[in-house]
Amino acid sequence: MIATLRGRVLERGNGRIVLDVQGVGYLLSATSSAVRLALPDGEVTLVTHLHVREDALMLYGFASTAERDLFELLLGVSGVGPKAALAIVSGYAPDQIRRAILTADHALFTSISGIGRKTAERVVIDLKDKVGALPADEGEAAPAAAPAMDDHTAARDALVNLGMSVAEAEAALRGIDEELPVGERIRLALSGAGVAG
Repeated sequence: MIATLRGRVLERGNGRIVLDVQGVGYLLSATSSAVRLALPDGEVTLVTHLHVREDALMLYGFASTAERDLFELLLGVSGVGPKAALAIVSGYAPDQIRRAILTADHALFTSISGIGRKTAERVVIDLKDKVGALPADEGEAAPAAAPAMDDHTAARDALVNLGMSVAEAEAALRGIDEELPVGERIRLALSGAGVAG
């Protein structure tokens, strides 16, 4: 198993990175955060997963261990292959995905291209008991208690009703104190997005 790769970035973009590791070029399908880390002609270390199929060996690259852990958990869900798992892990940060699983937030998953309602339901059902055991990224808070997650979803849904996409609402709420009341979170998210003053 190849756990990490460190090398010079030869190519990047469109969900792919080519790393030169001591003269060998490795092609990785990568998350959007991994692609952002891989600066052209710079050196980068990526966490990896080698996916073995009958007809191919595919290497996947991640910005963090938390991304890879979620990707590997998603591969265990019936009907979720590497392409769908990579789309989910690329779509949102690991803490947002864990929160969505723990609160049965299907809307977050269906906002990702190629993920339908049935797949979202399977992910939530299959991973609800497994996702809490995943370690958080360094500096990332562990998933909050259920009431705070319900408040987060309520704030996100309110922002969606005001015209934001699910992804925009999640981005606007990221970093806002989870202890604040729902109305205050919405106000701060709107002021941060430049929608309200």
